[in-house]
Amino acid sequence: MAMATTQVEFNPFSAEFFADPYPIYRELRDHAPVYYNPEYDFYALSRHADVAAGFKDYATFSSARGVTLEEIHSGEVAHGQSIIWMDPPEHRRMRSLVNKVFTPRAIRALEGVVRDRIDFFLAQVDPAGFDVVADFSALFPIEVISTMLGVPEGDRQLVRILMDKFLERKPGEIGKTPEGAEAMVQAGMFFYELLQRRRAQPGDDMISALIAAEVERDEGGTTTLDDAEIVSFCLLLGGAGAETVTKLIGNAMVVFAEHQDQWRQVREDRSRIPDAVEEALRYVGPVQYDCRVTTRPVPMYDTTIPEGAAVMLLNASANRDERAFTDAEAFDINRDRTEAQNLGFGYGIHSCLGAARAHGVHHRVRPPAGPAARVRGRSRQPAPGGDDQRGRLLPRPGARGALRLHPGRGSSRSVRHGRRVNAGCRRTR
Repeated sequence: MAMATTQVEFNPFSAEFFADPYPIYRELRDHAPVYYNPEYDFYALSRHADVAAGFKDYATFSSARGVTLEEIHSGEVAHGQSIIWMDPPEHRRMRSLVNKVFTPRAIRALEGVVRDRIDFFLAQVDPAGFDVVADFSALFPIEVISTMLGVPEGDRQLVRILMDKFLERKPGEIGKTPEGAEAMVQAGMFFYELLQRRRAQPGDDMISALIAAEVERDEGGTTTLDDAEIVSFCLLLGGAGAETVTKLIGNAMVVFAEHQDQWRQVREDRSRIPDAVEEALRYVGPVQYDCRVTTRPVPMYDTTIPEGAAVMLLNASANRDERAFTDAEAFDINRDRTEAQNLGFGYGIHSCLGAARAHGVHHRVRPPAGPAARVRGRSRQPAPGGDDQRGRLLPRPGARGALRLHPGRGSSRSVRHGRRVNAGCRRTR
């Protein structure tokens, strides 16, 4: 049991972790690749090979009891209602159904919406300075997702506000706040009422498509999705999809402020944007970990994870594993993408359903035009009115303060961008 009882201390709800988890991850990879936390009763895997194997082996590392510690320890998972809580064969059937409505063609059809919303919110910011998260990246992703679902324009930011409340966590607590629980109920009722309107009057949106879709059931035959299944999917997409884009954009802005030479490469050659997005996803991805439950004893290294144990798959640690990536602790948009699997959007059957959409969105958040436009390092002062969001579900590291995007000749904008966001999110799986 030496590796599981090492002197390394890993508390994913501590201030130290929120400030910078990467040194802790390095200790885990080097000295405790199988770690056990008795306070919160979970194991953690931190090396790339082990995390990737955990994501792939759904028969051993199951999602059926939840994908967060709160869900696993509380037993509150509503079985069969959400794709993220399913193992095959149920997951395979549901994923196939969702893929029919979440198609590349449907995603491409939203490109105009993406561009429009990005332009709209950038036009609203103060040219003298703004918070990149609060004033931009927190606002437009939910607009795109809500458009897909068919949410009326006037209600789209309400969805974001409710999901933000639901994702809030108090320091040291793994469970949602009373306000968060109430916000989830309100969001569920909002989508339920919208669903009933779409049943009565279908539209050209994803909710209407899900109403019409049929799914194979265990008992044989096909049926349509029930209200709870569709509402659960809407909540998942509204929370996970928006949070992922919000945080990756914020984190990427901080990283490029710290790597001016690579910002210049992207600015001068926009064909490098996909590489930049991929590396940001690896280096400062918006999700730190996912949880699973073991269905059998799992011998690993010099310990055995027991059956029924909660296991954190630390994909953020895995993406910095020098055993998988050359110079893994360096941010490098020019690195070899075939070297190892990027686990930023998960892996295996529960890899991010909206990965293509998220990549598409980020490819359209382009650097400012102008040969001398540059990102300048962040201020040590918090962005005005900003919230560093430490208490968000599935934490991510943070660098609080402001960023400035300064124009040079040929560029017309001078803006200040907010801090790296300290939280991750659940993905749409």
